[in-house]
Amino acid sequence: MFTFLKYVQPTHYFSRKRKDGTFIFPKKEALPKEIIEQVLTDNRYSSTMATNYDISWQAVNMGYIGKGENYAHFKKIPLEDEYVFLRTYFNPVWSIYVVLIRILTFKNPFKEISAWLGSRNVKRSTYLQNPIPCPDWPSYKSVLVEKAPLVSIIIPTLNRYRYLKDVLEDLEKQTYTNFEVIVVDQSEPFKKQFYDDFSLNLNVIYQEEKALWLARNTAVEISKGSYILLFDDDSRVGPDWIIDHLKCIDFFNAEISSGVSISTLGAEVPKNYSFFRISDQIDTGNVLLKKEVFKTTGLFDRQFEKQRMGDGEFGLRCFLEGFRNISNPFAERLHLKVGSGGLRQMGSWDAFRTNKLFAPRPIPSVLYFYRRYFGNKRAMLALLKSVPPSIIPYRFKRNKILLLLGIFISIVLLPFIAIQVWISWRRATKKINQGPLIRAFN
Repeated sequence: MFTFLKYVQPTHYFSRKRKDGTFIFPKKEALPKEIIEQVLTDNRYSSTMATNYDISWQAVNMGYIGKGENYAHFKKIPLEDEYVFLRTYFNPVWSIYVVLIRILTFKNPFKEISAWLGSRNVKRSTYLQNPIPCPDWPSYKSVLVEKAPLVSIIIPTLNRYRYLKDVLEDLEKQTYTNFEVIVVDQSEPFKKQFYDDFSLNLNVIYQEEKALWLARNTAVEISKGSYILLFDDDSRVGPDWIIDHLKCIDFFNAEISSGVSISTLGAEVPKNYSFFRISDQIDTGNVLLKKEVFKTTGLFDRQFEKQRMGDGEFGLRCFLEGFRNISNPFAERLHLKVGSGGLRQMGSWDAFRTNKLFAPRPIPSVLYFYRRYFGNKRAMLALLKSVPPSIIPYRFKRNKILLLLGIFISIVLLPFIAIQVWISWRRATKKINQGPLIRAFN
């Protein structure tokens, strides 16, 4: 689509063709009239092709979930149109970043600066403030909910009994009743009697090995439900949580319903997750899937054990297979992000921030994912985009001034950061050479 997306979104799902040979983006002529009327036709582009690509981009990101002819390939558009697109949909700092990257990678500096300056009056769009509405949702009576299929809720847990109690109590209050709960407990000490106080169809498995993806794989394999609902042990949900997931699957004829997460009670859902749209992620703390998805994709890749990106990799596999994954704003959970137990106890909460001077940056599984699915060049662009901001502690990641400071600090610390990245790259290479550890599911 727009070439400059490789700089700002180098490892985004939507940059990949699916196995049917098409991208997620519909051709303009395939969009319904009512969708065309809701998106902006931007006449600032010098080429009609860029205008049409922009319309398609808007439609998908604003919530278009229809079926029609999608692009199988994209043609090159004028350089200035690339900068117009970049300034329209991304923070102004990214246009500076891209023009610098392109000049430093030996693109014609006169053409780049000229195109960049030519787009300087373009204002950033507020298109996400007016997403495509879904007026039939409130009144929709789900046949699937009425049929009441068995749902298997899967919860891995590690030393979080205090929070798991609230999780199980929330499940006791669900208005949907035909579900089983599979808890894979890795706690030390294991408290079997803890589970005696809950009125649930509960299957508790004690797993000695501290391994998140093994836990989820084991639970999927023994599950009895035709739907799998992946959940976390430090979350809170409302009484209609299961129903809202099933209703979404039914309403959109989808295979996956990806719920949204907030970290503070009463917090607003981020704009791009506040409406129904094709999801560009899977969060294994809040997602409902048809069981058949695992039969096609296989189980979770254990190359991500005790590291990061396992859910991102699985989500991409689902996307490439062509499964419809809907971002569902109604299936909301409060993610407490407890500071102890769980993945944090395994030592890899943040993918890019390290605690030791010569620890790998990022965690090797991240580079394994980037390089396996997007290639080395895109992986390098992802490193360039993500490593400098990671110098600043996680709690300051939304502070723009501190992030800029992190970029300057990273230049000073470049020799040490280069060593960290080199260590991670080597370890990722070993993972790539070993290959995925994905067990088939029958």
